[in-house]
Amino acid sequence: MAIVLEFTEIPALEIENFHLRGMTLKDAPNMYSFMSDKETMKYITPHPIETVKELEASIKNSLENFKQQKEIPWVIINKQDEQVIGMFRFHKLHTRHQKTEMGVVIHKDFQQKGVMTEILPKILEFGFNTLGLNRMVGDIFADNKGSKKLMEKFGFHKDGILRETDFDGERFYDTMVYSMLKSEYQEGGPMKSRGEISLAD
Repeated sequence: MAIVLEFTEIPALEIENFHLRGMTLKDAPNMYSFMSDKETMKYITPHPIETVKELEASIKNSLENFKQQKEIPWVIINKQDEQVIGMFRFHKLHTRHQKTEMGVVIHKDFQQKGVMTEILPKILEFGFNTLGLNRMVGDIFADNKGSKKLMEKFGFHKDGILRETDFDGERFYDTMVYSMLKSEYQEGGPMKSRGEISLAD
């Protein structure tokens, strides 16, 4: 039986130092600083967006996907100064199969400062408990050591490596697929045996 997304607006998620709210076209200028940065985007695409207009088109596509219950896009806001410091989304969202992939981009000034370590527990709670998802996936470039560490810290299962599955126009890249099931989340799974998670990581 398919899950039903009963909300018509993207729900806001509150965490201690950050909040996630639904992405809008007005966010494009603030998002441009990190979505256009090659170093920030290196594990997502070697060809990041080049103009705000291009980013606006991407946001419109995400919002249309939300209407079709295929995606939920948020911006990440730092509560200290209310600045947009990143974006997070559920994409490839399948209500029938009750699963989604996760995608995130964090401004380079906030990387390696525990942003995702603080946000991910709320994301998992929302995905499994509020939406009723059965499976949440992180599909990451094999060279992305930071995301690999995050997935393993939270007890995601390493499903395997997809060899040379992504092509950027110049070379092929391997990706690693990590997943967590609702049953694993409810039981605490591997995460419980790893002890408390430090927000300083």
